[in-house]
Amino acid sequence: MNTLSGKTLFITGASRGIGRAIALRAARDGANVAIAAKTAEPHPKLPGTIHTTAAEVEAAGGKALPLAVDIRFEDQVERAVAQAVERFGGIDILVNNASAISLTGTLATPMKRFDLMMSINLRGTFLCSQACIPHLRKSANPHILTLSPPLTLEPKWFAPHVAYTISKYGMSMCVLGMAEELRRDGIAVNALWPRTIIATAALGVIPGVNLDAARHPEIVADAAYHILTRDSRTTTGRFFIDEDVLREAGVTDFDRYAVKPGVPLQTDLFVPAP
Repeated sequence: MNTLSGKTLFITGASRGIGRAIALRAARDGANVAIAAKTAEPHPKLPGTIHTTAAEVEAAGGKALPLAVDIRFEDQVERAVAQAVERFGGIDILVNNASAISLTGTLATPMKRFDLMMSINLRGTFLCSQACIPHLRKSANPHILTLSPPLTLEPKWFAPHVAYTISKYGMSMCVLGMAEELRRDGIAVNALWPRTIIATAALGVIPGVNLDAARHPEIVADAAYHILTRDSRTTTGRFFIDEDVLREAGVTDFDRYAVKPGVPLQTDLFVPAP
């Protein structure tokens, strides 16, 4: 099972960043990738569209289906999943990567932003999982991988940005619950989170973030690959940290993932102390 050749992945938020990196890593094996994201036309501030990622997937050796999807809306998700199944014959892997972020305190978080984070992060994860499960049940090695953090009730992770934390922990609670719910179906449900901040365009627009202290998205993509090629029946309900996954797989050179090797790395939010 150590290949994604011929597997079909449905990846949300795959037009850029971590989602794009996971798509390209799968494409190198000859996977089919449904690129489900909102950006169909070039964004004024953020690079990448579903079409540019699709072209890169094809160039890397995979097959791509660009799908303009806003995962807040059931009809769009259901239509996109149906299109992926029609094109590729099924779905083997769902990657819940799409996410909205606002690292703001309670008084500084407008309800419109609160609703956006809950709708994309929590509700979108639940909705995409719900839409894909009937198809995952037909797969030989089905996986749901959600980009969300390990669960802990330490107040320090809530106090600075209550709304964002609730939305991300909501994604993780979907992992916790669905892993047990779907265990008998043989569907693996796991979470993956980076140990350090990751240099994405979305993070780059947050004031005060030093991307020189970050790693490239490929570290998360490589970790995702090692999870998604495992036996779904023996790997479920786990909250993985990217670096730990790669160390277990025998990776020792992490400098190649650094934006600027030698610069001290910034630990990401929600990462438990070693």
